[in-house]
Amino acid sequence: MEVTMIRIGLGIDFHRFIAERTLILGGVAIPYPMGLAGHSDADVLTHAVIDSLLGAASLGDIGQHFPDTDPVYKNISSLVLLARVGKLIIQGGYRIMNIDSTLIMETPRMAPHLFHCCRNIATALEIDQKLISVKATTAETMGAIGRKEGISALAVALLESAPTP
Repeated sequence: MEVTMIRIGLGIDFHRFIAERTLILGGVAIPYPMGLAGHSDADVLTHAVIDSLLGAASLGDIGQHFPDTDPVYKNISSLVLLARVGKLIIQGGYRIMNIDSTLIMETPRMAPHLFHCCRNIATALEIDQKLISVKATTAETMGAIGRKEGISALAVALLESAPTP
């Protein structure tokens, strides 16, 4: 009899705004006068998703797999990194059951872009878009995020494996 294992992982990321950079969230270029600081494309949403998946599979974190000291990852699309993590999840014998994520930001408004974020994440992971949820909320003007200094993202991933007994 096979025993199914369920594993949960939590990812969180923060990036501050900087001028003269495109804002990328969930692989979507969002019209906004600033982007996020970071070594890769600084996609805070995708980074949180990556860490949630790596955590659920006990595979470390994004910095261990894609260090910001490696020039190979300079300005790389975080969706490319996510696709690589998706392959690691499959190689580890896991299946993604779902991913739930939340962006925490004052501006810009994300409602018109959430569908596209879900689609991009699902495409990178080669899974059904129905397994991905992306939401957005504000910090109600509190703290650095409330002052529009940056964006944070949280993600929870649920994995399933069916190891042999």
